[in-house]
Amino acid sequence: MTELVFDPLDPAQRADPYPTYALLRRERPVFYAPQYDLWVVTRYEDVLRVLKEDETFSSRIALHSTPHEPAPEVRRVLDQGWPEMPIIVESDPPLHTRIRRPISRAFTPRRVAEMEPRIRALAQTLLDAFAAEGEADVVDRFAWPLPLRVIGELVGVPEEDLPWLHARSRDWLATYQATAPLEEQIAQARGFVEFQRYFVSLVEERARAPRDDLTSALIQAVAEDEEPISLVELAGVPLDLIVAGHVTVTRAIGSALVLLLDAPEELERLREDPALWPGAIEEILRLESPAQGLFRQTTRDVELGGVRLPAGARLMVHFGSANRDEAVFADPDRLDPSRDRNLHLAFGKGIHVCIGAPLARLELQIALPMLVDRLRGLRRADDEPVAYDPVFFARGLASLRVRWDPD
Repeated sequence: MTELVFDPLDPAQRADPYPTYALLRRERPVFYAPQYDLWVVTRYEDVLRVLKEDETFSSRIALHSTPHEPAPEVRRVLDQGWPEMPIIVESDPPLHTRIRRPISRAFTPRRVAEMEPRIRALAQTLLDAFAAEGEADVVDRFAWPLPLRVIGELVGVPEEDLPWLHARSRDWLATYQATAPLEEQIAQARGFVEFQRYFVSLVEERARAPRDDLTSALIQAVAEDEEPISLVELAGVPLDLIVAGHVTVTRAIGSALVLLLDAPEELERLREDPALWPGAIEEILRLESPAQGLFRQTTRDVELGGVRLPAGARLMVHFGSANRDEAVFADPDRLDPSRDRNLHLAFGKGIHVCIGAPLARLELQIALPMLVDRLRGLRRADDEPVAYDPVFFARGLASLRVRWDPD
């Protein structure tokens, strides 16, 4: 048996993790990584089972890649905020049901569809700012600001606050990962608490003076619910939406460009036949899932993939591996915009299926065609390997310099 090592923070594995995932699926599909005290679930069938059996596989650690409690110095900082503030992705029923119900009433398909003209206008404005330059870091100039501005307007935060919110989003995610030196972890925890306070204040303000935004709609939906939640509980919703609503789309845009620039024949097909774009976007999400996986904890002894897991075991349900499972996807490493029944798990399944998936798809369906049509002759600016963010459970570019033929 091949020696297997799972370490998403290793630079070599981060650059190309997919051969490792293929080995895991083939030789040890439910694999124990001792350095993280984590069982890694890599086959599609097993991942789907975990996502659907929420009573056996609790979501209460969904974002926690580390098995360790925060250092005392970090804990003291976090205790200055709201340690009890629930995040929907880390909640189990009945709390999950109480939180998700008003979100479903407020974050409607109609509200998402009404965003289309504004998304187009924002994308156009961003492209106008650098299209004549001929070279840019497209992650910095386009992939970050577009979804951040979209979700910011939807939630109802001032545009001038967006850079600060972006920085606090990074602090929030880094606090869950807890791999930085202690002094950095303390600073990240301060950012985490400031982030919480910002959204508690936002919810309190909208409760006093509603506006035409999603936060106000959430407050109204909660008020009409039979089991209302507190304002602090509700504040976790726009906080979560700001983070998930921009980092995932940013990662998808960057990954899409790498995949398409490495497959110029497919890029040309998309330019010639725009009807292929929806299928291409599903393939991009399958091949480079922005969230590579999330975490679960067993509530009882259970057998999974032929392995006996005790109650309390920590699992990573690995979407990135499941989405390349040879048992489900023919020629799984190939970008195929015409693929039939692309049942990928990039947005999860079960009760925690991503509520923002329709908005993410809409943004990608607008942004990617506009980007490649406007920047003619799009290509890499250099031959250097692309750099990925060192995030345990996510995959996305730190930067991507590209060139094109300016008008």
